[in-house]
Amino acid sequence: MEQFIDTLISLNPIWIYFVAAAIAYIENIFPPLPSDIILVAAGYLCAAGRVDFWIVLIVSILGSSAGFVTMYKIGSWFGLKVLEAKRFKFLQLDKIHKVEAWFQKYGYLVVIVNRFLAGTRAVIAFFAGISNLSFWKTTFLAFISSLVWNAILLFAGKSLGSNWRAISPYLKTYGQIVLIISIVVILILFGYGYLRNRKQQ
Repeated sequence: MEQFIDTLISLNPIWIYFVAAAIAYIENIFPPLPSDIILVAAGYLCAAGRVDFWIVLIVSILGSSAGFVTMYKIGSWFGLKVLEAKRFKFLQLDKIHKVEAWFQKYGYLVVIVNRFLAGTRAVIAFFAGISNLSFWKTTFLAFISSLVWNAILLFAGKSLGSNWRAISPYLKTYGQIVLIISIVVILILFGYGYLRNRKQQ
């Protein structure tokens, strides 16, 4: 990643814009890709006068939104068909339908904060599609979420300047905390649903 970012810094500004958009897009489909730190590096390049802050922000938002829409459409078109075909035996179909029902109730709230939930963005977009949330409303909320989060990252890189690498461990810790909290919340929700069903029986 260090070598990649060093190479990115040396590129023509046009390529930097392209990479910012492409990384933001791909990260929604392959979550392990660390797009956040790359946007921080792009913020540093804004401070150095290599690229324009607003252009980077716009292309990164478009990339993030397009990636979200791609996963949404994959979920909408193929999600339930693939899951119901039982190709993933470790996934219980009744649990999937419970998540789907939960998403239909709270999905829009999750979408609006999806960019802040590192490591779960692709899953959120996928289940938004499976749950048949309104395409245009979902896309708009994903756009707003990307706007706020990407702006924060770019501004952080721009403010830190040549010290932009100092934010990396904080982003890593933040991602780990978010992942743990997400898992705990999911377990609590499933546990609550299970106990409620037991009482009703």
